[in-house]
Amino acid sequence: MARKRRLNRLEPPIRAELTLGALALDGSATAEYEGRKVFVDYGMPGERVVAEIDIERPHALFGRVVEVLKAAPGRVEAPCEYFGECGGCQWQHVAYDRQLEFKRELVLEQLRGIGGFEEPTVSPTVGAENPWGYRNHVRFTAKSRGEIGFVRRGTHRFLRVDRCLIADDWINDAIPLLQGRAGGLHQVAIRRGVKTGELLVHPNLDHLGTSIPSGQKYYHEEVLGHRFRISGASFFQTNTQQAERLICLVRDKLQLRPRETLVDAYAGVGTFAVVLAEHVKRVIAIEESSAAVDDALVNIKGSPHIQYYMGKVEDVLGGIDEEMDALILDPPRVGVHASAIEAVLRKAPSRIVYVSCDPSTLARDLRLLVDGLADGARYDLVDVTPVDMFPQTHHIECVASLRHA
Repeated sequence: MARKRRLNRLEPPIRAELTLGALALDGSATAEYEGRKVFVDYGMPGERVVAEIDIERPHALFGRVVEVLKAAPGRVEAPCEYFGECGGCQWQHVAYDRQLEFKRELVLEQLRGIGGFEEPTVSPTVGAENPWGYRNHVRFTAKSRGEIGFVRRGTHRFLRVDRCLIADDWINDAIPLLQGRAGGLHQVAIRRGVKTGELLVHPNLDHLGTSIPSGQKYYHEEVLGHRFRISGASFFQTNTQQAERLICLVRDKLQLRPRETLVDAYAGVGTFAVVLAEHVKRVIAIEESSAAVDDALVNIKGSPHIQYYMGKVEDVLGGIDEEMDALILDPPRVGVHASAIEAVLRKAPSRIVYVSCDPSTLARDLRLLVDGLADGARYDLVDVTPVDMFPQTHHIECVASLRHA
């Protein structure tokens, strides 16, 4: 039967026996089929598998493991009944210690390949005490008949879900209260303060007759003894326990002193600024989101030596007149704007900690900071430490430490 191409999908799919090689940044394993590169979901390096190749693009083929002929060390049985259908988790088939090793290896690969660092120092990945039940924020898709769930791997098709093993227990307990009753809704987002028990549930669900409180303007979470207000439009880490470990790591890498000025770029609702303010003389925070700044102005009450600027980092940073001793860069996935990098180099703080959720843009920006200006500052890369904020997935958070050269 001839294979038809529709929306890049092969019909019927190709079944091929493959030997899997290195992992890609999206969590898939790579292989070769008839001279073309294949990205294979749910595999591990070194395995011999039968793969179903169902997507063709100009640069590569894409598929998934349907049978394991020779398993790699560390392969385990995925505990979730939706694994392989749901697009949320990619690595439930990998033992957790191997997940941590894989994440470190992927960071090394990006630093070498994109950043051009020959022998970068990458510490072992900081793992989670509990790699399950950690998500404090889950966004469900709703169908017209009232069911809630997620989307299927590689598609926009709906998948009903009655329990998510990486979600907070309270969120899982809420699913049966919503299941079959969410008609007329497009999505339901549930955020929970793990330390406070407070909720932020959108949209308002009162018309559904459910017992779930909803329609709140904000909720609170506690991090390292500090209380933070978070509104619906504001970002906050989805793993509270690992967020605390991340902040402690940033604090330790910065080696702050009481007379110093710390600049917190991409400051959000003020998590770093508030926790670290007690270690320095002054904190200057920069944040573009008006919603996050509104939350931050509440969160920094009681810390008079924190000053917030609302605006883009690339527009604000270069205009700060006073000397900065230490700098936190915590940008979104796209990384730091090139003009912001230039402003950092001209301001030349003695220490920088760069917190990244994308190893590829991190590697790119670290190279710019290390190369520096032709006639000015440059930095030495001291260390990169992956932090596993998202167990069972391929997503990687990193904390990079730099010192003025």
